[in-house]
Amino acid sequence: MSKTGDFEAVKKDILAVLKQPEYDDGSAGPVLVRLAWHASGTYCAQSDTGGSNGAGMRYEAEGGDPANAGLQHARVFLEPIKEKHSWITYADLWTLAGVVAIEAMGGPQIPWRAGRTDFADDSRLPPRGRLPDGAQGADHLRHIFYRMGFNDQEIVALSGAHNLGRCHSDRSGFEGPWVNSPTRFSNQYYKLLLKLKWSPKKWDGPFQYVAKAPGADDDDEQLMMLPTDYSLIQDDKFRPWVEKYAEDRDAFFNDFSKVFAKLVELGVHRDEDGIARADKMKQYKGEYKSAPQKPPVPGAPGAGKDGEANPLARQNRIAHQQINAKARL
Repeated sequence: MSKTGDFEAVKKDILAVLKQPEYDDGSAGPVLVRLAWHASGTYCAQSDTGGSNGAGMRYEAEGGDPANAGLQHARVFLEPIKEKHSWITYADLWTLAGVVAIEAMGGPQIPWRAGRTDFADDSRLPPRGRLPDGAQGADHLRHIFYRMGFNDQEIVALSGAHNLGRCHSDRSGFEGPWVNSPTRFSNQYYKLLLKLKWSPKKWDGPFQYVAKAPGADDDDEQLMMLPTDYSLIQDDKFRPWVEKYAEDRDAFFNDFSKVFAKLVELGVHRDEDGIARADKMKQYKGEYKSAPQKPPVPGAPGAGKDGEANPLARQNRIAHQQINAKARL
């Protein structure tokens, strides 16, 4: 076990287990970014509820939200690290893992502060339905992100997280990667949105767009875009930002760093010592409370197909053995 507050040690262990040959495209990085994103994206500025404080996905009321399907695998992936560094809160671990993964995959450095606490029960959890629905359009994006306190430019910048990972038909219902290299952070997402000819996918699943990747053969996997993605180039106010980020990688990286840092701070109200309170009321001083470790198995039934976790579970065991071996040296 590391010394309490040694976040550099936690970062090293996150980096050590990002490479996962049996999982998706060989990396757990994208799903860890999604975990940090969804743990934070429930915030409502008007009611000041939700956000990254509390690690509410540990409870079925939030973890079982259909929008979080598949994220139990990301949470299980981090359990060996939580076991080794039992002092860290889940709320800090999840957000830190996302930030570390982005940088490790070639993305920008993102400012991150420790101090989030873990809720002792589910009484403060936000209602379901606050996360984006990929089947919707521009109006839906504004409804979701304005509620959190983001503007149009920030919406487009945050959408750039789709440079990473892929959709799964047995989780979100959609299928396929957004870009050619889904484990490398870049501005390719914006370039492909503008460059490729996107057409409706002919299948029995939900409506989505597909296009042939540049240089791909006819039998290669197609790239895809969700209706929310495609709406970014259909909307007169969103499109100029897509064009800017497609042309200027540095501008995108700079803006993404700022907006992702803002995202993972949503709902975090800190005392003078940097420790978050359960809410913004000052009756109770913030206390850095780490929840007990969860079982190293997939989450509650209905939150995703547990069979998907089998390859990741095997990698977890290997990673756990590697971490323990290093600790003994």
